[in-house]
Amino acid sequence: MNFQLSAEQESIRDSIQKICRRFDDAYWLERDREGGFPTAFADSLAKDGWLGICIPEQYGGSGLSIADAAVMMQTISRSGAGMSGASAVHINVFGLNPVVVFGSEAQKQRMLPPMARGEVKTCFAVTEPNTGLNTTQLRTRAQRRGDRYVVNGSKVWISTAQVAQKVLLLARTTPLEEVEKPTHGLTLFYTDLDRSRIEVREIEKMGRKCVDSNELFIEDFEIPVEDRIGEEGRGFEYILHGMNPERVLIAAEAVGLGQLALERATAYANERVVFNRPIGQNQGIQHPLARNWIELEAAWLMVMQAAWQYDSGLPCGAAANAAKYLAGEAGFNACQQAVMTHGGFGYAKEYHVERYLREIMIPRIAPISPELVLCFIAEKVLGLPKSY
Repeated sequence: MNFQLSAEQESIRDSIQKICRRFDDAYWLERDREGGFPTAFADSLAKDGWLGICIPEQYGGSGLSIADAAVMMQTISRSGAGMSGASAVHINVFGLNPVVVFGSEAQKQRMLPPMARGEVKTCFAVTEPNTGLNTTQLRTRAQRRGDRYVVNGSKVWISTAQVAQKVLLLARTTPLEEVEKPTHGLTLFYTDLDRSRIEVREIEKMGRKCVDSNELFIEDFEIPVEDRIGEEGRGFEYILHGMNPERVLIAAEAVGLGQLALERATAYANERVVFNRPIGQNQGIQHPLARNWIELEAAWLMVMQAAWQYDSGLPCGAAANAAKYLAGEAGFNACQQAVMTHGGFGYAKEYHVERYLREIMIPRIAPISPELVLCFIAEKVLGLPKSY
């Protein structure tokens, strides 16, 4: 086995690092304080063609693998951008995967190139206030009326909806009581976000201020039939195809942020002198940081294994979920230790590590909780009875 990055992946890493150097700590500190989508950062990636890294070349993308994209997202997060930078472009990398796999040729030609070029921003509207991760219980309804669907309902925790022009929306087209299985009757759409019919209300949150999260209130929102992806009623199946690569990518971002925090903590431990010696000479500082390095390296190997399985067309659900779990925990441990290593200064914004701790909560919680990952592994890998 060769665990080294390929020459192409090293080139990806180097190219992304070069772009990220233009956006220093001061840039991300300002975005954290003031909010406002990091347009200059996203535009720089778009200009060099990185936003379509996984979109096929015939539709304007690079046609690269999820493993390649994982390298890209880890590099962005580790650069200092953290989840603020990674989340700004996250959906471009995996979000339109259902269109790539299940869309018609006409839809691919129409929908994918603008995303690859960075000309449009998209939000992904699945989660609802009363269903959480129980996606089969979605209440947002899409009723067909001639050549259009009329949608009513609400969504929550929808990222980038303040700036998005498009929405990838999952809604129920057949009532739950009329389907054979709860996973049936859900339909996926990719369409214009009509703000005259969709109220977008931002959620104030503890971190990643520059990438907004929102509630959507949808009233008589009309979607043309030609914006339906695939067959009516099979939307749940379609979004599942994108969930595993999403877990891989957010795990890569968590590892990158943890590595960034570890780098900052290590540098501070070497420089900070207390009792006439650098604090990094003390095993009470050394050992936790060494543990962080070990955990992050293990998580990264799991990320790349899951990516390899996905790219090879192999079942990757267990590996993708395990990668997400390990990376979320390892990243959190590293970010927390970075604050503690800095002592009181770790609580100060000018040292940046407090932002890392706030942002690492995102890949720890989303897109699936650590507890549900453990339930999945227990049931699907170990063969234990389903617990929920």
